[in-house]
Amino acid sequence: MPPYLKLGTLPRKRHTAHKREPGYRNEGIHYEEVITTAGFSRAYSIAYHLRPPTRVKKVEPAGERPLDTVPEPALRHHHLKTKAIPAQGDPVTGRVPLLVNADVVMSRCRPSQPQAELYRNAAADEVIFVHKGKGTLSTMFGVLPFRPFDYIVIPHTTTYRIDFDPDTQPDLLVIEATGNIVIPPRYLNPDGQLRLGAPFSERDFHGPGETLVIDREQDTTVMIKDGTRLTRYTLKAHPFDVVGWDGLVYPFTFNADDFEPITGTIHQPPPIHQTFEAQGFVVCTFAPRLLDTHPDAIKVPYAHSNVQADEVLYYVRGRFGSRRGVEEASFTLHPRGIPHGPHPGTIVASRQATRTDELAVMVDTVRPLSLTRRAMDIDDPNYPYSWLE
Repeated sequence: MPPYLKLGTLPRKRHTAHKREPGYRNEGIHYEEVITTAGFSRAYSIAYHLRPPTRVKKVEPAGERPLDTVPEPALRHHHLKTKAIPAQGDPVTGRVPLLVNADVVMSRCRPSQPQAELYRNAAADEVIFVHKGKGTLSTMFGVLPFRPFDYIVIPHTTTYRIDFDPDTQPDLLVIEATGNIVIPPRYLNPDGQLRLGAPFSERDFHGPGETLVIDREQDTTVMIKDGTRLTRYTLKAHPFDVVGWDGLVYPFTFNADDFEPITGTIHQPPPIHQTFEAQGFVVCTFAPRLLDTHPDAIKVPYAHSNVQADEVLYYVRGRFGSRRGVEEASFTLHPRGIPHGPHPGTIVASRQATRTDELAVMVDTVRPLSLTRRAMDIDDPNYPYSWLE
């Protein structure tokens, strides 16, 4: 989890009166909400509301968001070009799921409208990678600015609204994790601090910088997603009425350009790029870096047989020395069971290179991934043959 953070006003001790006069119904207090993970066993935060956060006026079904996966008669590599997918919907309704398994859903989103109503994902942590666009994420934890190449990490059950500045067409990669998104444990020392030598430090993680206290006693709708089911809750007051909170569970950003690549005299394997992990998958950042310095170094990756993982690369920026034909916003999927590697000619072409300017997001999954119908519509069927001379 990110570092401990505290914002706003708090009582000296937990579960003691945080006084407010006269307060809701003259009870004279702020109302405590404990946000926990793994029951009460793991990280948590405690927030203080102007009113009880439990007041619900209406609960109504709001439909389904099914994942329309398609069976594949053959095991093969895939290349999805998503740069030109149409802008549609808002930052929630405009999401286009592409790659799916029981642990993760990867979607693209190019919203054309502002977010229509508050949203909460009850069944997943979300990682929103901001390919293009800047703006703010508003939650009960406060205001969180974001910019291009930020990972925005949003914990389960966080009610939020995303607002973009008007000067750019937003372009997003959305990763939904049924487990918790965490910092890789090997980067932490026994005291819980990021180790010296990890590819980032606590200074690179940014939580909300100011509280957002909306004191509004009026009906407010929240769209809640749990799995594929949607439910619309109408609350009696706006839920962003928190005057203070502290803990380890809150939305935060980490910018891919703050990742510090680990390099060597010869090629370093993909785990050195790891940024986050969750149940069943890891997220890695392939950032601009110096290339291998050994005089006989092969400066593109190995040919690789995935034995127990499916490998997805989302191409963000720069030129990829090991791959031909990919472009900005391409996905490649290299599944288990068949080798992949540098395209012919890229080894020779890379010999004089001293650094790479590439930026990409990689997701490696333990379980096999399925493609949705929308993914198959933009798949290049000739990609498996792209290694031929």
